[in-house]
Amino acid sequence: MALICFDLEGPLAPQDNAYELMKLFPGGDKVFEVISRYDDLLTLEGKTDYEPGDTLALIVPFLVSHGIKEKDIVSLAETANLTPGVAELMAKLSSEKWQIFCISTSYEQYAFGITTRLGITRHHVRCTSFPLDQFVQELSSQELSLLQQLKTAISVLTPITDDSQIKEILDHFFWKELPQTNLGKLIKQVRPVGGQRKVEALNCFAQAEGKELSDWVAVGDSITDFKMLQAVDRAGGLAIAFNANEYALPYATIGLASTHLSDLWEVLEVWQKDKRSAVETRVKEREQKGSPGDRGNYHWLSGVTDFSLILQVHKKIRRLVRQEAAKLG
Repeated sequence: MALICFDLEGPLAPQDNAYELMKLFPGGDKVFEVISRYDDLLTLEGKTDYEPGDTLALIVPFLVSHGIKEKDIVSLAETANLTPGVAELMAKLSSEKWQIFCISTSYEQYAFGITTRLGITRHHVRCTSFPLDQFVQELSSQELSLLQQLKTAISVLTPITDDSQIKEILDHFFWKELPQTNLGKLIKQVRPVGGQRKVEALNCFAQAEGKELSDWVAVGDSITDFKMLQAVDRAGGLAIAFNANEYALPYATIGLASTHLSDLWEVLEVWQKDKRSAVETRVKEREQKGSPGDRGNYHWLSGVTDFSLILQVHKKIRRLVRQEAAKLG
């Protein structure tokens, strides 16, 4: 029995759900871009009790203050584009009796909506529990004032260029001011499934299936996935970086930069029959031949120390497939 676990945003659907939610109110996209960069900075810093993807908890005050509801998340899942080639790959995996799983940082309303469309059974999905409608309440004048002050302060900041200011302003807001409010206490209930929590979820799936991580294929693309990819690669499984950024590539076994997810089938078929050593042979053969164009750009990553040229290819295809979301960590 072959087992594969996908991240959702990137491999299965190109949009970033939280980014799209924040766009539902004026200036929300800018706020999200800055907070998303803050998420990267906290992850790289190794902040205690913080996992990549906790952005989804940090944006809750803005969603609540602008009246965003769970139905809005459901609506986005119903209309979201799927990654080209994903339906074809799902059909092939199902016909070959693969067990398909998904571990996503996405809010549950979005993750279940997308995976249902793809035929992935709900008990094979782990995602972020998000009872947003329970959080909707009349905010105090203090809370509204704090949020407006923050929005004004970060509206002029640019990720990377203004990283030091982003860190200073958001550190003060999220860890000093917000915890003193009722809303700050509420959002502690939101625990996004990113980073180590993805590893824990995958271990739970592996235990339920009676399989070691060496038996798994994991597919991810960003900072929320790197610990899962690393765990699978170290165990001797197959960790695939699909149209990945610099935070995921170094932790994967192989990389695929392609406008179609269905291009994965070539190596998945090899893995199913002959496992990792055969995949290494196939991928290195593909690298030698070269893959001009926007499909089938395979790279063997295990043991690589310089990712600069590979990253250029992934960034190019990532922009084509994910568009605006490609700039997020």
